[in-house]
Amino acid sequence: MRFLVTGSNGLVGSRVCAQLAQAGHPVVGLGRGGQRGGGAYRYIGVELSLEADVLTAIESAAPEVIIHCASMTEVDACEKNPEQAYAANVTAAAAVARGAARVGAHLVHVSTDYVFDGDHGPYDEEARPNPRGVYAVTKHMGEQAARIFAPGCAIARTAVVYGWPPAGRLNFGAWLVGALEKQQPVKLFEDQLVSPSLAESVAAMLVELGSRKLGGTWNTCGGEVLDRVTFGRALCGVFGFDPRLITPSRMADLKLPAPRPLRSGLKTDKARALLAAKPLSLSESLSRFHAAWKAGSTPARGG
Repeated sequence: MRFLVTGSNGLVGSRVCAQLAQAGHPVVGLGRGGQRGGGAYRYIGVELSLEADVLTAIESAAPEVIIHCASMTEVDACEKNPEQAYAANVTAAAAVARGAARVGAHLVHVSTDYVFDGDHGPYDEEARPNPRGVYAVTKHMGEQAARIFAPGCAIARTAVVYGWPPAGRLNFGAWLVGALEKQQPVKLFEDQLVSPSLAESVAAMLVELGSRKLGGTWNTCGGEVLDRVTFGRALCGVFGFDPRLITPSRMADLKLPAPRPLRSGLKTDKARALLAAKPLSLSESLSRFHAAWKAGSTPARGG
């Protein structure tokens, strides 16, 4: 089955491409600029907000499935640059969805738990979105564009994705490991509930949604909802770091530019029941994260 993956240089997109290539599927990756990190697949550099270029790339690849991972995910940067956020999260989503419809490809559109306000989480797939802030609003608009232009698509919502090695900017997990490894103190929110999600696990669920051409809304994330302090302390236990380096903080104390949902997180009953690639427990996620970190760090640390 022929696949096209947007955001193939990113944390999730790179894992999706790797898993597809390993399974023997022909893969074309789309990304901004040149290909980073290698990979046994064809790559096309394209600016996704330029619809004509996107359509040309999609038509040349002739995919049967498109997995749209590309996004502007820096929440505060979106708040400060709403036009850039709109281009990356709405204009690009619409262009990819139109391209999918034009070539008859099944679309898997990756979204986020931030489409919810965080007042009544965790949320299942039927919960009503109520986005707050530019990032959240543009991601919700991207979902709507996918549904309008590519009927039958899958909307795959995930949350706080982490993995090693990082791709581009540091993800939450990689940042935390980097600080704790250097014995630097860190402040983590004790009042925000999230669903931390290992990138490889998210990628496996996206690949399955694409391979099976499943539609509808899916929560493709980690299997447990917890606050960031609890996550950090659990990570310390697996990695052997000092949990005393973690200081609980409250979100309101930081006066962040963009609003963030407090009581968030996603319920994963649907994915557990219907997907072969199950959401992972926290312990299993951290074990796999640690193994990847250890494998990648050993040469640099002299064995």
